Amino acid sequence: MTTPARLLSRGSWTETARISAVLRKETVGGALLLAATLLALVWANSPWSGAYASLRDLEVGPESLHLHLSLGTWAADGLLAIFFFVAGLELKREFVAGDLRDPRKAALPVAAAVGGMVVPALLYAAVDLGAGGDALAGWAVPTATDIAFALAVLAVVSTHLPTALRTFLLTLAVVDDLLAITIIAVFYTSALSLTPLLLALVPLALFTVLVQRRIRWWWLLLPLAVLTWGLVHASGVHATVAGVLLGFAVPVVRSEAAGGPDAGPGMAEHFEHRFRPLSAGFAVPVFAFFSAGVTVGGLTGLRTSLTDSVALGIVVALVVGKTIGISAATWLVSRFTRAELDEDLGWTDVLGLSLLGGIGFTVSLLIGELAFGAGSERDEHVKVGVLLGTVLAALLATVVLRLRNRRYRRIAEAEQVDSDADGVPDVYQHPSRDT
Repeated sequence: MTTPARLLSRGSWTETARISAVLRKETVGGALLLAATLLALVWANSPWSGAYASLRDLEVGPESLHLHLSLGTWAADGLLAIFFFVAGLELKREFVAGDLRDPRKAALPVAAAVGGMVVPALLYAAVDLGAGGDALAGWAVPTATDIAFALAVLAVVSTHLPTALRTFLLTLAVVDDLLAITIIAVFYTSALSLTPLLLALVPLALFTVLVQRRIRWWWLLLPLAVLTWGLVHASGVHATVAGVLLGFAVPVVRSEAAGGPDAGPGMAEHFEHRFRPLSAGFAVPVFAFFSAGVTVGGLTGLRTSLTDSVALGIVVALVVGKTIGISAATWLVSRFTRAELDEDLGWTDVLGLSLLGGIGFTVSLLIGELAFGAGSERDEHVKVGVLLGTVLAALLATVVLRLRNRRYRRIAEAEQVDSDADGVPDVYQHPSRDT
């Protein structure tokens, strides 16, 4: 009799250690993201809201290069390219050298990410079908999961939750971001200029050749990356796409000539160590600061925003759609592959993570700006919907996961008592559990 495959089982020790390091950085970034969001909301709803708008709309940059942009646009087009560069690195590492290079293990987060995008988009469309105007243009707003925000919430409630849950959430969010950037490139490119797009292939190819040869000449790599970004921006394709392409260009596996696995960190890991702190600690919080500053106008303004089906559709899609999409996709993978949840986990854990998937913030705000135009009335309603949906999803996820955390804490305490009585470390008694 064959042993059934396990879903959400704990990964290899190397992968677990790496994911734990990533989570620590993203958790700090999530705290900064939350602080930047609160600062923007308070400032935008204070008597000094005009100063906030003036700062956000202040234009800087060379006009001759078509880069005389507002600070808000620089944050959305420039800083988020760093975020997507890191996401591209992470995704490539997962599928080339991580545990997800096994197609059986990769199937779950990919399926969950797809389900977590399709169902919210359908729910949003159902709510806004009769709204008229450009309401349906925002169908992709509730499809994205915010990595930093979701992991920050998980860190608060996950003192004893198994590492496999955090790994699953991180991988799902990274795949989610890749799908989101694909949607942006395909559906939100209004005017395409082929000449700069084709020219962007030249610095991208040179960058690829250099990193594939393991050449770390920053004085050359950074200008090539910036030139690639600038040309993609000029083409009409959203500039964050350049970040993903540059991330995919970086090699993951260490070369045999460099000594193979024992030669130290590879290029992707080297780039990630350098740029993840910049992404999580600066790029994403600054973008949130310039994007989340919506004037709510108190309870009256909140009610007014929610009378727009766009905002209502986003809330429903984030809270209900994400939960159904991720949970259903996970169940379908279990059903059709005859795999079972890891023995240490329950479907309530999947429900909690699915609710966390409804924390759609950074990329959702970006798609809202692309769909309706930055500063437009509907863009303001998008911000209200994203903020409210994110808060509701985070609160519900906290309730569910806190209850599960108590269970895992009791198990850990009982095992600690047993191990103390036996004189045997718990890791040897229960190697499948977190220590």
